[in-house]
Amino acid sequence: MQVVAARNITEHNEAQGGLQIREDSRRKKSQTLVQLARSKTFQQGNLNAAIREITETAARTLSVERVGVWLYNEERSRMECIDLYDANTKEHSFGSSIFKKNYPAYFYALEQERSIAVEDARNDIRTQELSESYLCVFGITSLLDAPIWLDGRLVGVVCHEHVGEGRQWTLEEETFAGSIADFVTLAMEANQRNAAQEALQQSEAKFRAVFERSCMGIALINMKAQIVDTNRALCDILGYSREEFYGKRFTNFVCTQKGDLEIYKQLVSQIPTDLGKTSKVEVKEQVVDRHRIEMQRRCLHLDGRLVWTHISVCVIPDSNGQPEFFLAMIEDITERKQTELKLRASQEAAEAASRAKSEFLATMSHELRTPLNAIMGLSQLLQQEIVGSLNEKQKEYINCIYTSGEQLLAVINDILDLSKVEAGKEELLLLPLPVSEICNYAISTVRDAALEKGLHLIYEIDTEVDTCIADERRIKQMLLNLLTNAVKFTPAGKVSLVVKKVSQGMKFIVSDTGIGIDSSQFHFLFEPFKQLDSKLNRQYEGTGLGLALTRKLARLHGGDVTVTSTLGEGSQFTLFLPNRFHLGDEEESENCSISTLPSLAIPQNQIILLVEDEQNTGIVLQDYLQTIGYQVKWINSNDDFLKQVQTLEPDLILLDVQLVGDASGWDLLNILRQEPAFQDLQVIMMGFSELLEEQISILQAGANDYLLKPIRVFQLESMLMRYLGESDFDTDQTLI
Repeated sequence: MQVVAARNITEHNEAQGGLQIREDSRRKKSQTLVQLARSKTFQQGNLNAAIREITETAARTLSVERVGVWLYNEERSRMECIDLYDANTKEHSFGSSIFKKNYPAYFYALEQERSIAVEDARNDIRTQELSESYLCVFGITSLLDAPIWLDGRLVGVVCHEHVGEGRQWTLEEETFAGSIADFVTLAMEANQRNAAQEALQQSEAKFRAVFERSCMGIALINMKAQIVDTNRALCDILGYSREEFYGKRFTNFVCTQKGDLEIYKQLVSQIPTDLGKTSKVEVKEQVVDRHRIEMQRRCLHLDGRLVWTHISVCVIPDSNGQPEFFLAMIEDITERKQTELKLRASQEAAEAASRAKSEFLATMSHELRTPLNAIMGLSQLLQQEIVGSLNEKQKEYINCIYTSGEQLLAVINDILDLSKVEAGKEELLLLPLPVSEICNYAISTVRDAALEKGLHLIYEIDTEVDTCIADERRIKQMLLNLLTNAVKFTPAGKVSLVVKKVSQGMKFIVSDTGIGIDSSQFHFLFEPFKQLDSKLNRQYEGTGLGLALTRKLARLHGGDVTVTSTLGEGSQFTLFLPNRFHLGDEEESENCSISTLPSLAIPQNQIILLVEDEQNTGIVLQDYLQTIGYQVKWINSNDDFLKQVQTLEPDLILLDVQLVGDASGWDLLNILRQEPAFQDLQVIMMGFSELLEEQISILQAGANDYLLKPIRVFQLESMLMRYLGESDFDTDQTLI
């Protein structure tokens, strides 16, 4: 009898089958991860291709219908789908977004948990927010989400979405999902590395292109001063090939100067310290920035000639901030240097011409004014009939001679003034001046000429206008030039002067109803020696200097002269003077008007010593002074000057600045003031130069006053009244 033992192993076989299934699943997942790791897609760094491969592999391995990769935006306000694979249709899509403000619980769970494995996604507290808008729409019942981390920061999530009956995720599946998320991280890192390498390659290519195509020579030099690289431009500048440069010392090609080595050392020493600062140090002609030297040096060309170059040297540090290379930028400036030398030679020639011009004008000033002094002086004596009475015709001739002399003197003065302003030698004496007095002076000066032509002469001053800051002589000159022109070119009608206060300064507006000016001729108006039409030149007298000088004087004050005009209707010239800071509370000098001078008192035995070497001027002054009652001693030599002063004991000395001989008038004045007995003796200097130029010398030498030649009778009388008259003048003051 056989006994057969039977045992039910169904459960065992089922258990063995389950273990085999799990083992196969585990093996499949491991093989999948190994295949992903070996994939060339990751090595190429193409993020989109790598993500597509990851989602397809994950969907196939986990047998889910959908796998998506979602990444945060920069503001972390939403996640955007960069790839969503549908296993049923085998299609990829992207572009959907979910906003953090709409699903706060889901976003919070991603940040807090390693993974989200949900069997019933529509009811789980972590994912139920997605139910209506997302899960139900696509029939999703279960979710397996693995966060994506990059550089320790949550950047997104890989979503495994199951469709159908609920699915309970195993621990192995959760681990696999985490690995898939890690592969996404690896793909992103590989993409960043490739992007950085590509950017570096592009940057290097661009640098090389700039390096090679630059028109400036470039040399890369190591810290031993050896050249390690050059561009084509440097080879062209100095004539050497690159091979001839390599390994040679940079200083072999540059004509160095004393102190260059210290400059290079200083440049290198600054690199490790305070890279953010940009202070500059000037050493001779080099400008040393904290990381750069700028200098001009001659470099040796292959053919032996020297090439002028501008060299800029900076230091390139390594990753640790230590000096690694010098970068030298070399520009060929030979042509510029030659141009500079030519310009310098031209400038020297122009300066020499300017000096010659000034000397010529000074000489001509003396040579022209000397005979004018005699002409005008003798004319005045004849006008006053000091040497005898004249008939009417003789008076007419004398008046004509004197008037012509005045006109010639005005032309000479304008030429000298214009030359002085153009040479930058004009100095203004700026003082607060009463506007009403200046305007009254200008209007009264041109009134006779206006009345003679039957013109209506008017002026109006703004009530806000009180004083202006200007040079008194020059502002009067400017206004007179404008008013004289207006009267000259207005055959009938009116001429007006209006003064207005504006926010930036003051305007003096001279208007007329004269012949007017064509707008196309405006640019000629302010050119010296220029009249707009040859017909005008024949019809109206003048040299064309007045407006040119007026504009230059106005601009010297910081203002300008502008014009508006209509041909045949009239013109309007506007002199603008800007506001200036008040000059202080100094008392203004009193101006003595000719019309207000008291009668000249008859002198009582007063002696005047006249020192003048020009014969005609000496005769005029001696005759006039003797005629009005003074005792005059005229000497035309400086040899016995001090002896004559001691003998005569004069009350006043008229001393010419320019004397023939070794000593000038200033020298004689200095000798005189060194004698204690003559410290208080009154001395009036005479000369052809303007007072402003001689003012400092007068004060230093101790003169009482200065008389400008040609001498007018009323000016001389004013001086005599001031120093020898009985009026209450302060004899220590100097007329300005």
